[in-house]
Amino acid sequence: MSRISIPALGAAPEASKATLDAVHKQLGVVPNLFRLIGSSPAALAGFTGLQGALSKTFDVKTRERIALAVAQVNGCDYCLSAHTYLGLNLAKISPEEIALNRKGESGDAKANAAVQFAAKVAKERGHVSDADIKAVRDAGFTDAQVVELVALVAENSFTNYLNEVARTEIDFPVVRAAETA
Repeated sequence: MSRISIPALGAAPEASKATLDAVHKQLGVVPNLFRLIGSSPAALAGFTGLQGALSKTFDVKTRERIALAVAQVNGCDYCLSAHTYLGLNLAKISPEEIALNRKGESGDAKANAAVQFAAKVAKERGHVSDADIKAVRDAGFTDAQVVELVALVAENSFTNYLNEVARTEIDFPVVRAAETA
């Protein structure tokens, strides 16, 4: 059971309802995470604004790979479950690639640099080395894309932290961070 109340869709604050309805229209359901964030219209607006903007940065596979790596670093079972499901079904990432992503790696050379960098940013709380920056640049990422990679880590860390604080009930096929990737 969640430690923070997750309102039913009909009981969400009025200012959150339009956004939650849009999520429902897009996904066919409103995951517990969105209903949890929706309990604060300000948090929901901030989250969906950032999420919408970052959806225009990298392709869905790269974003899901990063989400998996960050969720693993942060030990968030809810996000590992959600992004494993989304990775398999939306981004069409193979189970083998998902296992690599959870280890902070990828079988694709360019994606590997992004995922390694994102995992390092999450693990080291931003305290990366000059060599880490050089490696991601050498893989072909611009300075603007480095900023976007850090923004993706921040977006995913927010949901990881919120789900851990709330102990959000997992409404996807369950994947546990403690289980070997």
